[in-house]
Amino acid sequence: MTDTHYLALYRKYRPQTFDDVCGRDAIVRTLKNQIISGRIGHSYLFCGTRGTGKTTIAKIFARAVNCEHPADGNPCGECSSCKAISEDSNLNVVEMDAASNNGVEDIRAIIEQVSYSPTQGKYRVFIIDEVHMLSTAAFNALLKTLEEPPAYAIFILATTEPNKLPMTILSRCQRYDFGRLPVQTIEDRLKVVCGREGIDAEDKALRYIASAADGSMRDGLSILDECNAFNYGSGTLTYDKTLKILGAVDTRVFSTLFGCVHRNDVKGALDILDQILREGRELVQFVADFIGYLRNVMLLKASEDVADSLDVSSDSLESMLADARQSELAEDIRYINVFSALMEQIRYSSNRRILTETAIIRLCEPSMDLSGDPEKKVLSLMERVRVLEEKLVSDEQKLYSGSLPAPARQTEEGTAAANERPGRVSVPDTSRQDSEAEKQKPVLPAALSEDLSKVAGMWNSLIGGIPPEQHMLKIYLLGGKPSVTGDGHLLVVFDNFINADAFTGKNTEENRKFFEEYLASRIGKQIPVEYKLLDKGSKFPDNYVDIRKAVNMPIETEEN
Repeated sequence: MTDTHYLALYRKYRPQTFDDVCGRDAIVRTLKNQIISGRIGHSYLFCGTRGTGKTTIAKIFARAVNCEHPADGNPCGECSSCKAISEDSNLNVVEMDAASNNGVEDIRAIIEQVSYSPTQGKYRVFIIDEVHMLSTAAFNALLKTLEEPPAYAIFILATTEPNKLPMTILSRCQRYDFGRLPVQTIEDRLKVVCGREGIDAEDKALRYIASAADGSMRDGLSILDECNAFNYGSGTLTYDKTLKILGAVDTRVFSTLFGCVHRNDVKGALDILDQILREGRELVQFVADFIGYLRNVMLLKASEDVADSLDVSSDSLESMLADARQSELAEDIRYINVFSALMEQIRYSSNRRILTETAIIRLCEPSMDLSGDPEKKVLSLMERVRVLEEKLVSDEQKLYSGSLPAPARQTEEGTAAANERPGRVSVPDTSRQDSEAEKQKPVLPAALSEDLSKVAGMWNSLIGGIPPEQHMLKIYLLGGKPSVTGDGHLLVVFDNFINADAFTGKNTEENRKFFEEYLASRIGKQIPVEYKLLDKGSKFPDNYVDIRKAVNMPIETEEN
Protein backbone atom coordinates (compact mmCIF):
# COMPACT_ATOMS: atom_id res chain seq x y z
CA MET A 1 0.00 0.00 0.00
CA THR A 2 1.33 3.42 -0.98
CA ASP A 3 2.20 5.79 1.86
CA THR A 4 -0.14 8.77 1.50
CA HIS A 5 1.90 10.86 3.95
CA TYR A 6 5.08 11.12 1.92
CA LEU A 7 7.55 13.63 3.30
CA ALA A 8 9.73 15.53 0.85
CA LEU A 9 13.42 14.64 1.07
CA TYR A 10 14.51 18.15 2.05
CA ARG A 11 12.12 18.02 5.02
CA LYS A 12 12.82 14.41 5.94
CA TYR A 13 16.59 14.97 5.99
CA ARG A 14 16.65 18.41 7.58
CA PRO A 15 19.45 18.34 10.23
CA GLN A 16 18.23 18.02 13.81
CA THR A 17 21.57 18.69 15.53
CA PHE A 18 24.63 20.83 14.80
CA ASP A 19 26.63 17.70 13.99
CA ASP A 20 24.22 16.85 11.13
CA VAL A 21 24.82 20.20 9.41
CA CYS A 22 27.04 19.98 6.29
CA GLY A 23 29.47 22.64 5.13
CA ARG A 24 28.96 25.12 7.99
CA ASP A 25 31.81 24.08 10.29
CA ALA A 26 32.89 27.60 11.36
CA ILE A 27 29.36 28.80 12.13
CA VAL A 28 28.44 25.58 13.93
CA ARG A 29 31.62 25.59 16.02
CA THR A 30 31.05 29.23 17.07
CA LEU A 31 27.43 28.68 18.11
CA LYS A 32 28.23 25.46 19.97
CA ASN A 33 31.01 27.19 21.90
CA GLN A 34 28.63 29.97 22.91
CA ILE A 35 26.14 27.42 24.21
CA ILE A 36 28.80 25.40 26.06
CA SER A 37 30.35 28.50 27.66
CA GLY A 38 27.01 30.17 28.39
CA ARG A 39 28.05 33.31 26.46
CA ILE A 40 24.94 33.54 24.35
CA GLY A 41 24.23 36.73 22.44
CA HIS A 42 20.85 38.41 22.31
CA SER A 43 20.64 39.07 18.56
CA TYR A 44 21.97 37.18 15.52
CA LEU A 45 21.82 37.89 11.80
CA PHE A 46 21.99 34.92 9.40
CA CYS A 47 22.69 36.04 5.81
CA GLY A 48 22.81 33.92 2.67
CA THR A 49 21.02 32.70 -0.42
CA ARG A 50 18.05 30.31 -0.31
CA GLY A 51 18.42 26.77 0.98
CA THR A 52 21.80 27.26 2.66
CA GLY A 53 20.74 26.38 6.22
CA LYS A 54 19.79 29.69 7.85
CA THR A 55 16.42 28.65 9.27
CA THR A 56 17.61 25.11 9.98
CA ILE A 57 20.49 26.29 12.18
CA ALA A 58 18.23 28.89 13.82
CA LYS A 59 15.82 26.12 14.92
CA ILE A 60 18.67 23.87 16.13
CA PHE A 61 20.03 26.82 18.12
CA ALA A 62 16.57 27.45 19.64
CA ARG A 63 16.35 23.81 20.76
CA ALA A 64 19.94 23.75 22.04
CA VAL A 65 19.61 26.82 24.32
CA ASN A 66 16.43 25.35 25.88
CA CYS A 67 17.51 21.68 25.96
CA GLU A 68 17.41 19.99 29.37
CA HIS A 69 20.32 17.66 28.55
CA PRO A 70 22.58 19.27 25.92
CA ALA A 71 25.57 17.26 24.69
CA ASP A 72 28.59 19.24 23.43
CA GLY A 73 26.29 22.12 22.50
CA ASN A 74 23.83 19.88 20.62
CA PRO A 75 20.18 19.47 21.61
CA CYS A 76 19.43 15.96 22.88
CA GLY A 77 16.19 15.69 20.89
CA GLU A 78 14.62 13.54 23.61
CA CYS A 79 13.63 15.95 26.35
CA SER A 80 10.17 17.50 26.49
CA SER A 81 11.49 20.92 25.44
CA CYS A 82 13.27 19.57 22.33
CA LYS A 83 10.20 17.57 21.28
CA ALA A 84 7.84 20.49 21.81
CA ILE A 85 10.02 22.84 19.74
CA SER A 86 10.35 20.24 16.95
CA GLU A 87 6.55 19.90 16.86
CA ASP A 88 6.10 23.72 16.87
CA SER A 89 4.11 23.51 20.09
CA ASN A 90 6.54 25.32 22.38
CA LEU A 91 5.53 28.93 23.07
CA ASN A 92 9.15 29.84 23.82
CA VAL A 93 10.04 29.74 20.13
CA VAL A 94 8.22 32.19 17.87
CA GLU A 95 8.82 32.11 14.12
CA MET A 96 7.56 34.90 11.86
CA ASP A 97 7.78 35.30 8.08
CA ALA A 98 8.43 38.99 7.44
CA ALA A 99 7.59 38.58 3.75
CA SER A 100 3.89 38.36 4.63
CA ASN A 101 3.96 39.98 8.09
CA ASN A 102 6.01 43.11 7.51
CA GLY A 103 3.94 45.83 9.16
CA VAL A 104 4.57 47.72 12.36
CA GLU A 105 1.60 45.94 13.99
CA ASP A 106 3.28 42.55 13.44
CA ILE A 107 6.46 43.75 15.15
CA ARG A 108 4.48 45.24 18.02
CA ALA A 109 2.91 41.80 18.54
CA ILE A 110 6.42 40.35 18.80
CA ILE A 111 7.49 43.09 21.23
CA GLU A 112 4.46 42.39 23.41
CA GLN A 113 5.43 38.71 23.65
CA VAL A 114 9.00 39.66 24.64
CA SER A 115 7.64 41.04 27.90
CA TYR A 116 6.57 37.54 29.00
CA SER A 117 9.26 35.30 30.49
CA PRO A 118 9.60 31.69 29.23
CA THR A 119 7.18 29.12 30.64
CA GLN A 120 9.52 26.22 29.87
CA GLY A 121 13.28 26.35 29.46
CA LYS A 122 15.65 29.31 29.83
CA TYR A 123 15.11 31.43 26.70
CA ARG A 124 12.47 32.81 24.41
CA VAL A 125 13.74 32.72 20.82
CA PHE A 126 12.21 34.92 18.11
CA ILE A 127 13.11 33.85 14.54
CA ILE A 128 12.20 36.47 11.90
CA ASP A 129 12.70 35.13 8.37
CA GLU A 130 13.19 37.41 5.33
CA VAL A 131 13.68 40.29 7.75
CA HIS A 132 14.68 42.68 4.95
CA MET A 133 11.00 42.79 3.93
CA LEU A 134 10.02 44.73 7.04
CA SER A 135 8.78 48.28 6.54
CA THR A 136 10.74 51.28 7.81
CA ALA A 137 8.23 51.76 10.64
CA ALA A 138 8.55 48.10 11.61
CA PHE A 139 12.36 48.37 11.75
CA ASN A 140 12.06 51.44 13.96
CA ALA A 141 9.65 49.62 16.27
CA LEU A 142 12.04 46.66 16.52
CA LEU A 143 15.15 48.76 17.09
CA LYS A 144 14.74 49.59 20.80
CA THR A 145 13.83 46.04 21.80
CA LEU A 146 16.72 44.66 19.73
CA GLU A 147 19.12 47.02 21.49
CA GLU A 148 18.09 46.22 25.08
CA PRO A 149 16.05 43.00 25.21
CA PRO A 150 15.36 41.06 28.43
CA ALA A 151 18.07 38.57 29.45
CA TYR A 152 15.88 35.65 28.39
CA ALA A 153 15.12 36.94 24.84
CA ILE A 154 17.11 35.96 21.74
CA PHE A 155 16.43 37.37 18.28
CA ILE A 156 17.57 35.49 15.16
CA LEU A 157 17.07 37.48 11.97
CA ALA A 158 17.43 35.64 8.64
CA THR A 159 17.72 37.35 5.26
CA THR A 160 18.81 36.81 1.68
CA GLU A 161 19.50 40.54 1.18
CA PRO A 162 21.40 42.03 4.14
CA ASN A 163 22.15 45.17 2.10
CA LYS A 164 18.51 46.21 2.57
CA LEU A 165 18.77 46.26 6.35
CA PRO A 166 19.35 49.60 8.17
CA MET A 167 22.81 50.03 9.68
CA THR A 168 21.16 50.53 13.07
CA ILE A 169 19.93 46.92 12.89
CA LEU A 170 23.15 45.48 11.44
CA SER A 171 25.29 47.06 14.15
CA ARG A 172 23.28 45.38 16.93
CA CYS A 173 23.59 41.81 15.62
CA GLN A 174 26.22 39.12 15.43
CA ARG A 175 26.43 38.49 11.70
CA TYR A 176 26.96 35.03 10.15
CA ASP A 177 27.25 34.67 6.37
CA PHE A 178 25.96 31.47 4.80
CA GLY A 179 27.72 31.26 1.43
CA ARG A 180 26.77 28.86 -1.34
CA LEU A 181 27.70 25.29 -0.50
CA PRO A 182 30.40 23.59 -2.61
CA VAL A 183 29.24 21.09 -5.22
CA GLN A 184 31.22 18.33 -3.50
CA THR A 185 29.46 18.95 -0.16
CA ILE A 186 26.00 18.72 -1.77
CA GLU A 187 27.02 15.63 -3.76
CA ASP A 188 28.25 13.85 -0.62
CA ARG A 189 24.97 14.59 1.13
CA LEU A 190 22.97 13.32 -1.85
CA LYS A 191 24.92 10.04 -1.75
CA VAL A 192 24.05 9.62 1.93
CA VAL A 193 20.35 10.27 1.22
CA CYS A 194 20.37 7.86 -1.73
CA GLY A 195 21.91 5.17 0.48
CA ARG A 196 19.24 5.61 3.15
CA GLU A 197 16.37 5.80 0.64
CA GLY A 198 17.59 2.91 -1.50
CA ILE A 199 17.94 5.13 -4.60
CA ASP A 200 20.32 3.68 -7.20
CA ALA A 201 21.96 6.64 -8.96
CA GLU A 202 25.12 7.15 -10.99
CA ASP A 203 27.80 9.35 -9.42
CA LYS A 204 27.80 11.49 -12.58
CA ALA A 205 24.04 12.05 -12.23
CA LEU A 206 24.37 13.08 -8.58
CA ARG A 207 27.23 15.44 -9.45
CA TYR A 208 25.12 17.15 -12.08
CA ILE A 209 22.22 17.49 -9.61
CA ALA A 210 24.62 18.99 -7.06
CA SER A 211 25.88 21.44 -9.68
CA ALA A 212 22.34 22.37 -10.73
CA ALA A 213 21.48 23.11 -7.09
CA ASP A 214 23.64 26.26 -7.33
CA GLY A 215 24.96 26.02 -3.79
CA SER A 216 21.59 25.24 -2.17
CA MET A 217 21.29 21.96 -0.24
CA ARG A 218 17.50 22.25 -0.24
CA ASP A 219 17.42 22.68 -4.03
CA GLY A 220 19.72 19.68 -4.43
CA LEU A 221 17.41 17.44 -2.39
CA SER A 222 14.33 18.78 -4.22
CA ILE A 223 15.91 18.02 -7.63
CA LEU A 224 16.86 14.52 -6.44
CA ASP A 225 13.26 14.04 -5.28
CA GLU A 226 11.99 15.08 -8.72
CA CYS A 227 14.42 12.81 -10.58
CA ASN A 228 13.61 9.86 -8.33
CA ALA A 229 9.89 10.33 -8.92
CA PHE A 230 10.43 10.31 -12.71
CA ASN A 231 12.70 7.27 -12.54
CA TYR A 232 10.56 5.32 -10.04
CA GLY A 233 10.62 1.62 -10.94
CA SER A 234 12.97 2.16 -13.91
CA GLY A 235 16.28 1.01 -12.46
CA THR A 236 19.35 3.20 -12.08
CA LEU A 237 19.04 6.98 -12.24
CA THR A 238 21.54 7.69 -15.02
CA TYR A 239 23.20 10.90 -16.13
CA ASP A 240 21.27 10.92 -19.42
CA LYS A 241 17.95 10.46 -17.61
CA THR A 242 18.82 13.34 -15.29
CA LEU A 243 19.53 15.62 -18.24
CA LYS A 244 16.22 14.64 -19.83
CA ILE A 245 14.25 15.28 -16.64
CA LEU A 246 15.80 18.70 -16.09
CA GLY A 247 15.77 19.68 -19.78
CA ALA A 248 19.54 20.13 -19.61
CA VAL A 249 22.32 19.52 -22.13
CA ASP A 250 25.52 17.47 -21.89
CA THR A 251 28.64 19.63 -21.52
CA ARG A 252 30.09 17.97 -24.64
CA VAL A 253 27.48 19.86 -26.65
CA PHE A 254 28.76 23.15 -25.21
CA SER A 255 32.30 22.35 -26.35
CA THR A 256 31.05 21.59 -29.86
CA LEU A 257 29.00 24.80 -29.92
CA PHE A 258 31.98 26.81 -28.67
CA GLY A 259 34.10 25.40 -31.49
CA CYS A 260 31.49 26.39 -34.11
CA VAL A 261 31.26 29.93 -32.74
CA HIS A 262 35.04 30.28 -32.58
CA ARG A 263 35.32 29.19 -36.24
CA ASN A 264 32.45 31.52 -37.21
CA ASP A 265 30.48 28.47 -38.38
CA VAL A 266 26.94 29.89 -38.27
CA LYS A 267 25.29 26.83 -39.84
CA GLY A 268 27.00 24.40 -37.48
CA ALA A 269 26.04 26.45 -34.40
CA LEU A 270 22.39 26.78 -35.50
CA ASP A 271 22.23 23.04 -36.25
CA ILE A 272 23.29 22.33 -32.67
CA LEU A 273 20.55 24.63 -31.34
CA ASP A 274 17.99 22.93 -33.60
CA GLN A 275 19.04 19.50 -32.30
CA ILE A 276 18.73 20.68 -28.70
CA LEU A 277 15.21 21.98 -29.27
CA ARG A 278 14.12 18.82 -31.11
CA GLU A 279 15.22 16.82 -28.08
CA GLY A 280 12.90 18.94 -25.93
CA ARG A 281 15.59 20.73 -23.92
CA GLU A 282 14.67 23.88 -22.02
CA LEU A 283 16.13 27.01 -23.63
CA VAL A 284 16.52 29.04 -20.42
CA GLN A 285 18.41 26.16 -18.81
CA PHE A 286 20.54 25.75 -21.94
CA VAL A 287 21.52 29.44 -21.97
CA ALA A 288 22.29 29.43 -18.23
CA ASP A 289 24.44 26.30 -18.54
CA PHE A 290 26.32 27.67 -21.58
CA ILE A 291 27.09 30.87 -19.66
CA GLY A 292 28.51 28.69 -16.88
CA TYR A 293 30.63 26.83 -19.44
CA LEU A 294 31.89 30.11 -20.93
CA ARG A 295 32.73 31.38 -17.46
CA ASN A 296 34.95 28.37 -16.81
CA VAL A 297 36.65 28.76 -20.21
CA MET A 298 37.29 32.45 -19.45
CA LEU A 299 38.82 31.66 -16.05
CA LEU A 300 41.04 28.96 -17.55
CA LYS A 301 42.14 31.35 -20.29
CA ALA A 302 43.04 33.96 -17.67
CA SER A 303 45.01 31.38 -15.67
CA GLU A 304 45.08 27.60 -15.92
CA ASP A 305 46.03 27.53 -12.23
CA VAL A 306 42.31 27.89 -11.37
CA ALA A 307 41.59 24.42 -12.82
CA ASP A 308 41.69 22.78 -9.38
CA SER A 309 39.07 25.18 -7.99
CA LEU A 310 36.46 24.52 -10.71
CA ASP A 311 33.66 22.13 -9.77
CA VAL A 312 33.71 20.13 -13.01
CA SER A 313 34.53 16.56 -14.00
CA SER A 314 37.92 15.67 -15.47
CA ASP A 315 36.35 15.10 -18.92
CA SER A 316 34.66 18.50 -18.89
CA LEU A 317 37.84 20.17 -17.63
CA GLU A 318 39.81 18.69 -20.53
CA SER A 319 37.42 20.09 -23.16
CA MET A 320 37.30 23.47 -21.39
CA LEU A 321 41.10 23.68 -21.35
CA ALA A 322 41.21 22.91 -25.08
CA ASP A 323 38.65 25.65 -25.80
CA ALA A 324 40.49 28.13 -23.57
CA ARG A 325 43.81 27.53 -25.32
CA GLN A 326 42.40 28.16 -28.78
CA SER A 327 40.46 31.30 -27.83
CA GLU A 328 41.27 34.87 -26.79
CA LEU A 329 40.25 36.33 -23.42
CA ALA A 330 38.41 39.22 -25.10
CA GLU A 331 36.56 36.69 -27.24
CA ASP A 332 35.38 34.73 -24.16
CA ILE A 333 34.24 37.90 -22.41
CA ARG A 334 32.26 39.03 -25.46
CA TYR A 335 30.51 35.65 -25.63
CA ILE A 336 29.52 35.96 -21.97
CA ASN A 337 28.23 39.51 -22.49
CA VAL A 338 26.06 38.48 -25.44
CA PHE A 339 24.57 35.42 -23.71
CA SER A 340 24.07 37.25 -20.40
CA ALA A 341 21.99 39.86 -22.24
CA LEU A 342 20.12 36.99 -23.92
CA MET A 343 19.34 35.47 -20.51
CA GLU A 344 17.54 38.64 -19.46
CA GLN A 345 15.62 38.83 -22.76
CA ILE A 346 14.31 35.27 -23.00
CA ARG A 347 13.24 34.81 -19.40
CA TYR A 348 9.83 36.34 -20.07
CA SER A 349 9.75 36.27 -23.88
CA SER A 350 7.51 34.23 -26.16
CA ASN A 351 10.13 34.33 -28.96
CA ARG A 352 12.89 32.48 -27.16
CA ARG A 353 14.14 30.53 -30.16
CA ILE A 354 14.44 33.60 -32.38
CA LEU A 355 16.29 35.55 -29.70
CA THR A 356 18.67 32.64 -29.10
CA GLU A 357 19.34 32.22 -32.82
CA THR A 358 20.04 35.95 -33.09
CA ALA A 359 22.51 35.77 -30.20
CA ILE A 360 24.34 32.80 -31.73
CA ILE A 361 24.65 34.61 -35.08
CA ARG A 362 26.02 37.66 -33.23
CA LEU A 363 28.62 35.41 -31.60
CA CYS A 364 29.66 34.04 -34.99
CA GLU A 365 29.64 37.46 -36.69
CA PRO A 366 31.41 40.09 -34.50
CA SER A 367 30.71 42.79 -37.11
CA MET A 368 27.00 42.56 -36.23
CA ASP A 369 27.55 43.51 -32.59
CA LEU A 370 26.09 47.03 -32.48
CA SER A 371 26.10 47.46 -28.70
CA GLY A 372 26.26 51.06 -27.48
CA ASP A 373 28.43 50.14 -24.50
CA PRO A 374 31.99 51.42 -25.21
CA GLU A 375 33.57 48.45 -23.42
CA LYS A 376 31.50 45.99 -25.44
CA LYS A 377 32.39 47.87 -28.63
CA VAL A 378 36.08 47.40 -27.86
CA LEU A 379 35.55 43.68 -27.22
CA SER A 380 33.66 43.39 -30.51
CA LEU A 381 36.43 45.24 -32.34
CA MET A 382 39.09 42.97 -30.85
CA GLU A 383 37.08 39.94 -31.91
CA ARG A 384 36.73 41.27 -35.46
CA VAL A 385 40.49 41.85 -35.59
CA ARG A 386 41.07 38.26 -34.44
CA VAL A 387 38.83 36.92 -37.21
CA LEU A 388 40.60 39.06 -39.83
CA GLU A 389 44.01 37.98 -38.57
CA GLU A 390 43.08 34.31 -38.79
CA LYS A 391 41.71 34.82 -42.30
CA LEU A 392 44.89 36.65 -43.34
CA VAL A 393 47.11 33.85 -42.05
CA SER A 394 44.90 31.26 -43.74
CA ASP A 395 45.00 33.11 -47.08
CA GLU A 396 48.78 33.54 -46.87
CA GLN A 397 49.23 29.83 -46.24
CA LYS A 398 47.02 29.01 -49.22
CA LEU A 399 48.88 31.54 -51.38
CA TYR A 400 52.32 30.09 -50.70
CA SER A 401 51.10 26.51 -50.91
CA GLY A 402 49.72 27.24 -54.38
CA SER A 403 46.05 26.53 -53.54
CA LEU A 404 45.13 30.22 -53.87
CA PRO A 405 46.06 32.03 -57.11
CA ALA A 406 48.19 35.13 -56.68
CA PRO A 407 46.40 38.39 -57.52
CA ALA A 408 47.04 39.55 -61.06
CA ARG A 409 49.28 42.61 -61.41
CA GLN A 410 48.61 45.19 -64.07
CA THR A 411 51.91 46.04 -65.76
CA GLU A 412 52.59 48.89 -68.13
CA GLU A 413 53.11 46.37 -70.93
CA GLY A 414 49.82 44.69 -70.07
CA THR A 415 48.01 48.02 -70.04
CA ALA A 416 49.50 48.98 -73.40
CA ALA A 417 48.61 45.60 -74.88
CA ALA A 418 45.06 45.95 -73.60
CA ASN A 419 44.79 49.37 -75.18
CA GLU A 420 46.02 47.99 -78.51
CA ARG A 421 43.43 45.21 -78.75
CA PRO A 422 41.39 45.18 -81.98
CA GLY A 423 38.30 47.35 -81.83
CA ARG A 424 39.56 49.43 -78.92
CA VAL A 425 40.24 53.12 -79.42
CA SER A 426 42.89 54.53 -77.13
CA VAL A 427 42.16 58.10 -76.01
CA PRO A 428 44.88 59.68 -73.86
CA ASP A 429 43.58 61.30 -70.69
CA THR A 430 45.64 64.51 -70.77
CA SER A 431 43.83 66.09 -67.84
CA ARG A 432 44.73 63.13 -65.62
CA GLN A 433 48.33 63.22 -66.80
CA ASP A 434 48.59 66.91 -65.96
CA SER A 435 47.06 66.30 -62.53
CA GLU A 436 49.46 63.48 -61.79
CA ALA A 437 52.39 65.55 -62.94
CA GLU A 438 51.51 68.30 -60.50
CA LYS A 439 51.70 65.91 -57.57
CA GLN A 440 55.14 64.99 -56.36
CA LYS A 441 54.95 61.46 -55.14
CA PRO A 442 57.50 60.35 -52.54
CA VAL A 443 60.29 58.35 -54.09
CA LEU A 444 61.26 54.92 -52.81
CA PRO A 445 64.74 54.97 -51.30
CA ALA A 446 67.46 53.47 -53.43
CA ALA A 447 68.24 50.93 -50.73
CA LEU A 448 67.07 50.16 -47.22
CA SER A 449 69.35 49.01 -44.44
CA GLU A 450 69.44 45.26 -43.89
CA ASP A 451 67.61 45.57 -40.55
CA LEU A 452 64.87 47.79 -41.98
CA SER A 453 64.44 45.46 -44.95
CA LYS A 454 63.95 42.60 -42.54
CA VAL A 455 61.32 44.58 -40.61
CA ALA A 456 59.53 45.49 -43.86
CA GLY A 457 59.38 41.89 -45.03
CA MET A 458 58.15 40.60 -41.66
CA TRP A 459 55.81 43.50 -40.78
CA ASN A 460 52.49 41.59 -40.92
CA SER A 461 53.76 38.64 -38.92
CA LEU A 462 55.55 40.95 -36.47
CA ILE A 463 52.30 42.72 -35.61
CA GLY A 464 50.33 39.46 -35.64
CA GLY A 465 52.80 37.89 -33.20
CA ILE A 466 52.34 40.46 -30.44
CA PRO A 467 51.36 38.52 -27.26
CA PRO A 468 47.65 38.34 -26.28
CA GLU A 469 48.24 40.36 -23.11
CA GLN A 470 49.15 43.32 -25.36
CA HIS A 471 46.11 42.87 -27.60
CA MET A 472 45.11 46.56 -27.52
CA LEU A 473 48.65 47.53 -28.59
CA LYS A 474 48.28 45.14 -31.52
CA ILE A 475 45.03 46.86 -32.54
CA TYR A 476 46.72 50.29 -32.46
CA LEU A 477 49.67 49.10 -34.57
CA LEU A 478 47.36 47.46 -37.11
CA GLY A 479 46.19 51.01 -37.85
CA GLY A 480 49.73 52.12 -38.71
CA LYS A 481 51.86 51.77 -41.86
CA PRO A 482 55.64 51.24 -41.86
CA SER A 483 57.73 53.92 -43.55
CA VAL A 484 61.23 55.40 -43.24
CA THR A 485 62.56 58.72 -41.92
CA GLY A 486 65.08 60.91 -43.74
CA ASP A 487 67.91 59.50 -41.64
CA GLY A 488 66.89 55.89 -42.33
CA HIS A 489 64.97 55.04 -39.14
CA LEU A 490 61.74 53.05 -38.95
CA LEU A 491 58.69 55.34 -39.00
CA VAL A 492 55.16 54.17 -38.16
CA VAL A 493 52.54 56.49 -39.67
CA PHE A 494 48.96 56.60 -38.36
CA ASP A 495 45.92 58.11 -40.03
CA ASN A 496 43.84 57.84 -36.85
CA PHE A 497 44.36 60.03 -33.78
CA ILE A 498 43.40 57.28 -31.30
CA ASN A 499 45.98 54.85 -32.69
CA ALA A 500 48.68 57.52 -32.88
CA ASP A 501 47.97 58.80 -29.37
CA ALA A 502 48.92 55.40 -27.95
CA PHE A 503 52.52 56.18 -29.00
CA THR A 504 52.72 59.97 -29.29
CA GLY A 505 50.54 61.11 -26.40
CA LYS A 506 51.35 61.58 -22.73
CA ASN A 507 52.49 58.61 -20.61
CA THR A 508 53.12 56.40 -23.66
CA GLU A 509 56.78 55.63 -22.90
CA GLU A 510 55.80 52.13 -21.75
CA ASN A 511 54.11 51.36 -25.10
CA ARG A 512 57.10 52.61 -27.12
CA LYS A 513 59.54 50.72 -24.90
CA PHE A 514 57.55 47.49 -25.24
CA PHE A 515 57.40 47.69 -29.05
CA GLU A 516 61.12 48.43 -29.43
CA GLU A 517 62.02 45.55 -27.09
CA TYR A 518 59.61 43.29 -28.97
CA LEU A 519 61.20 44.23 -32.33
CA ALA A 520 64.67 43.62 -30.91
CA SER A 521 63.63 40.14 -29.71
CA ARG A 522 62.27 39.28 -33.18
CA ILE A 523 64.90 40.94 -35.39
CA GLY A 524 67.90 40.36 -33.18
CA LYS A 525 68.96 44.02 -33.11
CA GLN A 526 67.76 47.24 -31.53
CA ILE A 527 65.61 49.13 -34.06
CA PRO A 528 64.90 52.84 -33.34
CA VAL A 529 61.24 53.65 -34.04
CA GLU A 530 59.55 56.99 -34.60
CA TYR A 531 55.80 57.63 -34.75
CA LYS A 532 53.83 60.16 -36.77
CA LEU A 533 50.17 61.19 -37.18
CA LEU A 534 49.16 62.15 -40.72
CA ASP A 535 48.31 65.82 -41.13
CA LYS A 536 44.62 66.55 -41.50
CA GLY A 537 43.48 66.09 -45.11
CA SER A 538 46.72 64.45 -46.26
CA LYS A 539 47.07 60.90 -47.53
CA PHE A 540 49.77 58.41 -46.74
CA PRO A 541 50.75 57.55 -50.38
CA ASP A 542 51.17 61.24 -51.19
CA ASN A 543 53.62 61.93 -48.36
CA TYR A 544 55.30 58.70 -47.31
CA VAL A 545 56.58 55.48 -48.83
CA ASP A 546 55.39 52.11 -47.64
CA ILE A 547 58.68 50.24 -47.07
CA ARG A 548 56.88 46.95 -47.62
CA LYS A 549 56.85 47.89 -51.32
CA ALA A 550 60.58 48.56 -51.29
CA VAL A 551 61.51 44.97 -50.54
CA ASN A 552 60.96 41.86 -52.57
CA MET A 553 60.96 39.04 -50.08
CA PRO A 554 58.42 36.44 -48.88
CA ILE A 555 56.26 37.37 -45.93
CA GLU A 556 57.08 35.36 -42.83
CA THR A 557 54.06 33.84 -41.08
CA GLU A 558 53.82 33.30 -37.37
CA GLU A 559 53.63 29.70 -36.18
CA ASN A 560 50.69 29.15 -33.81
